[in-house]
Amino acid sequence: MARLLLIEDDPATATEILAHLRDTGFLVRHVGDGAEGLTCAAEGCWDLLVVDRMLPGLDGLSIVRKLRERRVQTPTLILTALGAIDDRIGGLRAGGDDYLVKPFALGELSARLEALLRRPAQFQDPVLRVGPLELDLMRRRASRGTRELDLLPREFQLLEYLVRRPGQVVTRAVLLQEVWRYNFEVKSNLVDVHIGRLRRKLDGPGEKSLISSVRGLGFIFEPVP
Repeated sequence: MARLLLIEDDPATATEILAHLRDTGFLVRHVGDGAEGLTCAAEGCWDLLVVDRMLPGLDGLSIVRKLRERRVQTPTLILTALGAIDDRIGGLRAGGDDYLVKPFALGELSARLEALLRRPAQFQDPVLRVGPLELDLMRRRASRGTRELDLLPREFQLLEYLVRRPGQVVTRAVLLQEVWRYNFEVKSNLVDVHIGRLRRKLDGPGEKSLISSVRGLGFIFEPVP
């Protein structure tokens, strides 16, 4: 399921888009302010961004420019009520990947988003940034702040899976299936052992733990400044 961030300040428009995209199969989070939208988008855990051109706090084009300056290359579709060619060109030159003029058909929106998801992998951002963590997906390297983490391949896979789901409780069964590819029940402390090792490498002296245990459920990754 594709993870999508919608940055749209109009409540009616946002409600309509949210309902449609969720029905279509997207996992969507919505924010209505430009500054908050930039913060969320910069986490780098999204497959797609939908950004309104006119926003309070920080306009959509500024958001896209700042993301590209930070090397966040998440595919981005810009929404606007301005249909002039120069305005559309400006949006694309700011770093947007597609442009849709209001009013638009919801079916066209989802079709355009699906097309962006089909972009070749070489055009997608190879670096995942969430909170203090940075994961280089090509080189399989991870760092927390200025400190590089010496992770084994399985630890990197486990961390990547959790980082892509910040604030979401992930069960042991899901981790066994998605990270270890076990399609049967495993009665062992395999996941707990790996989580323990990962925590010891992630959390330095005085640093807040990024992975918490949720008793009876599983684990949750919570990025902190």
